[in-house]
Amino acid sequence: MTRIFRHDPIDFRNLPPAIRMLMIANLVGFVAALVVGPELNQLFGLVPQQVVFQRWIWQPVTYLFLHGNMWHLIFNLFALWMFGMPVESQWGERDFLKYYFLCGLGAAGAHLALAPHSPIPVIGASGSVYGLLVAFAMLYPDAVVYLYFLIPIKAAHMAILFGAIEFFAGASGTTPGVARFAHLGGMITGYLYIRWWWVAKLQLKSLWRRAVSAEPEDEEAPPRPVARRPAKPKASAPDAEMAEVDRILDKILSDGLGSLTDEEKNVMHKYSERNKPS
Repeated sequence: MTRIFRHDPIDFRNLPPAIRMLMIANLVGFVAALVVGPELNQLFGLVPQQVVFQRWIWQPVTYLFLHGNMWHLIFNLFALWMFGMPVESQWGERDFLKYYFLCGLGAAGAHLALAPHSPIPVIGASGSVYGLLVAFAMLYPDAVVYLYFLIPIKAAHMAILFGAIEFFAGASGTTPGVARFAHLGGMITGYLYIRWWWVAKLQLKSLWRRAVSAEPEDEEAPPRPVARRPAKPKASAPDAEMAEVDRILDKILSDGLGSLTDEEKNVMHKYSERNKPS
């Protein structure tokens, strides 16, 4: 089935399942924090001191569903809708959720590595959202996004700009209340996953399929008679498709996802859909 996406006005009933679930979870977490108070952030936010020395291992996941204020929540939910819609439409619900939480864990890991003794809780889904920005930019590098609703900029350039802002703001310490390097950790995790692991996974799947489909040779079996044909037979459709997939994978490894044409992206999309496990 070919997935399509449109950026119509936000309609909760028509949201993809993963994005709808994440929005509900974030809203529930925000309301729960209002009811319970700051103690909830101390228990379920990302507190490096508690994670590293007390093994509160749930916090690198639960912190993604808590937000400091309404504007923090609205910004992350809007970015989740804006960048998540096309990404989930390309990857499907399962791969989208796996990537979302992986970027959140990468953001948490970056913060824990830089401030392991900090008693201050970090909250918010920004690490995962910045990872979605990277995924969107790698899937649609030439898509035009209106920065702050005013400035047109290509998605690839916007991802680079935001990464630079987070790095220099974090290095200068101008915004001590914002975990800049956690945002950057989410972006770097997303980039490495797509640039290397995703491509390697496709390559391994292709190698496995070719190994399984190859017919074993029987040395003791008598040779089969070969029928003479007037002309060399053309390659079968599956063989031709696999050759094209291999060529595209080699192109991704050498030049990156951004080098693919729309036709090549369509070939890979159809191939992944047909070979998705049931």
